[in-house]
Amino acid sequence: MFNEKGDKYLDCINNVTHVGHSHPKIAEVAFKQLKTLNTNSRFLHDNLVLYAERLTSLLPSPLSVCFFVNSGSEANDLALRLARTHTKRKEVIVLDHAYHGHVISLIDVSPYKFDHPGGEGKPDWVHVAPVPDVYGGKYRDNEHSAEELVQLYTDEVQKLIDLSAANGKGISCFIAESLQSCGGQIILPPDYLRRVYKSVREAGGVCIADEVQVGFGRVGTHWWAFQLQGEDVIPDIVTMGKPMGNGHPIAAVITTKEIADSFSATGMEYFNTYGGNPVSCAIGNAVLDIIEEEKLRENATVVGNHLLIGLKELKEKHSIIGDVRGVGMFIGIDLVKDRVTRDPATVEAQHIITRLKQQLILFSADGPNRNVLKFKPPMVLSLKDADHLLKTLDSILNEIKAAN
Repeated sequence: MFNEKGDKYLDCINNVTHVGHSHPKIAEVAFKQLKTLNTNSRFLHDNLVLYAERLTSLLPSPLSVCFFVNSGSEANDLALRLARTHTKRKEVIVLDHAYHGHVISLIDVSPYKFDHPGGEGKPDWVHVAPVPDVYGGKYRDNEHSAEELVQLYTDEVQKLIDLSAANGKGISCFIAESLQSCGGQIILPPDYLRRVYKSVREAGGVCIADEVQVGFGRVGTHWWAFQLQGEDVIPDIVTMGKPMGNGHPIAAVITTKEIADSFSATGMEYFNTYGGNPVSCAIGNAVLDIIEEEKLRENATVVGNHLLIGLKELKEKHSIIGDVRGVGMFIGIDLVKDRVTRDPATVEAQHIITRLKQQLILFSADGPNRNVLKFKPPMVLSLKDADHLLKTLDSILNEIKAAN
């Protein structure tokens, strides 16, 4: 990225321009389709059908019905509506610190918003489970084994399911990002979703995987982050957005025929003026082309692994780095004041972000204490870029060490 003075920045935070800024193929495809036709989705067009077929082909077979919308917030709002219609229930289980969108229905299920300034707290129909953060969460890996951790965190969800049932309500759905972003780059423990999805379904609820920030190959080894939990771990509804159009507004909800049929059976027509318009679908299809042609999933794996190794080496050198976690081009650097207490180094994290920007590297911090450095760049980031980041970060951490 360049500023108005022509200074070149290394973008390590932009998970929207998935295949790179100003990609020529995106511009060409958009221009060509705009010259030909763009209109609302009441007019049938091949792009919509062909793109829907291609998208669903990238998901496990039960997920076969596609609704196009314009943003991740719209997608998650529709996902909640589908779940409520199918189950005839309203109550929802979410993870603490989660963010699912900016519209009213999603503020209500986003602790990242309703528990912060300006928020009004959670509605009584929302149940919040502890996020399975094994480093800084309620249950930690310095106190429990891996098996104990996944059981403790899944038990917390079961308690909420039981509470809802005891109150005569029942759970409509469990919604969670497949990797939690705003909550601090959290990698879910192995088997977590498998166990939670089983419990939710046994209680008559449906499972929503929010892939808005982490989908489309960001994890490298798979197209979708929920697949990291196992090929047999399949949500009932998947939402996607941000990187889908490389900055162009397009998003989608993909679900099963059974849930889609329940929605259709109400008799209330679902219509989205711009969702699935010819230009959006042409761009979305081009994004998939680029991911495949330029082998960006493979790049995410190679560069992500290289960066993880380099960051873990920095951890050995700098005690402020408490934890390094991630997969592909989704990495978190958890900064602490003390590795024993794991107290968050919030001030230091903000300082590092400022210094990186001064060195023309764009980074951000998040998590409940805003002490986790977030790495979620365009998928074209190279090994050379990764080495530049590691060298610069090492220099800044040396400055902090010298100042203390």
